[in-house]
Amino acid sequence: MDSLYPRPQGLHTLSSDQVDLRPDSEVDIDIHHPRPICDDKNVWFFWHSGYETMHPYTKRNIRAWHRRFSKQGWVIRVLNLCPDSELNVSNFLDTSDPETFPRAFTEGTIVGHHAAQHTSDLVRFPLLVKYGGIYADVGLIMIGDLDRLWHATVGNSASPYEVVSFKFDGVALTNYFLGSSRNNPFFQRCHQLLLKLWEGKTSTEGMWNSPLLKGVPILRSPKGFEENGRDIDIEEASKILTDYIIQGQVISLVMGLIDTEGKWNGPEYSANSIYAMDYMAGSQLINEMTAWDGPRAFELMSLSLPLNGERESEDQRNAREIVEACLSKSFAFKLAHGLILRVLGDTLGSLWRRHEESDNVPHTYAHWLRSGILKWGQNEIPPAKEFEKFKPYKKGLLLEE
Repeated sequence: MDSLYPRPQGLHTLSSDQVDLRPDSEVDIDIHHPRPICDDKNVWFFWHSGYETMHPYTKRNIRAWHRRFSKQGWVIRVLNLCPDSELNVSNFLDTSDPETFPRAFTEGTIVGHHAAQHTSDLVRFPLLVKYGGIYADVGLIMIGDLDRLWHATVGNSASPYEVVSFKFDGVALTNYFLGSSRNNPFFQRCHQLLLKLWEGKTSTEGMWNSPLLKGVPILRSPKGFEENGRDIDIEEASKILTDYIIQGQVISLVMGLIDTEGKWNGPEYSANSIYAMDYMAGSQLINEMTAWDGPRAFELMSLSLPLNGERESEDQRNAREIVEACLSKSFAFKLAHGLILRVLGDTLGSLWRRHEESDNVPHTYAHWLRSGILKWGQNEIPPAKEFEKFKPYKKGLLLEE
């Protein structure tokens, strides 16, 4: 394997006692039956119909998290809504408690194009508040050293950092990778606000315009799109995008909130207590290096490496540079799905879903990336991006309009 896949700079070889290299079937047993919760070293995922129904490429994502970090004490759990499953959300959180979930979740009445995504959104904050750890999307390929990052930040009592994530443009965090210890005050407030927004609702439609979020800029769609024969212009597409990522708007509001009565200074907390890596370099490099062209990314990652004595083609060089950059610089890579498909078309994730096993063909660049994650560790953890001083979005009580 080493002769097929050269080790990029900035990496070291992992020892056999650091990685679980058992067959998939044995790893899957651990994923189906995780150990009881005993500390904050939990990695939470959600897939409504259970791990066994996930697509092969996202199963590989989950297995890689387990293989790479279970020997450091991390327990991977893929929660679901299957009635008889030991990993049903209700076995971890009180799904009938209105202070934990909105009525639409409890009654199963969430509707809309992206009901499954919004269901998973409602699981993230309460899990982190009650148990601590990391919440990640099943489409997130972990590349960096989670355990090292944790022990340098949240898991280090001498560190000022209480939250880890990726920093999006401006005052914002991505919601596909969130981490903290239990009872974190930041995520407690995020959870309270998200619940308030969902009061009396069965979808996120129109939440972009909620007075509770006044001051937080709406997200800007790169372009409009067509839906059911109707053209959606950029302005309307931006509102749809903001509703889709309403959890991100909630996070931004709490970051920009000063609530003296509630003893909360969001800008100060953001500057001092959130370790937020750059989202583009940290989790979107393949997209950036292919100009967000999903078919192009799929084409490059599906290429075979040159055989011995063969000259590297221009496309192979591009693919190699992507893999080397990801393995040495990125903390993760987010395979995009959901609304982005309506805006930008196919993504690497959607094409890996459509073409099963295409991310797992030996001697391809996709396989080099997959293999490298379990073979090498990065020498450094990514630096945090600073949150420059910014004007608060809101002064007053968290849940007051």
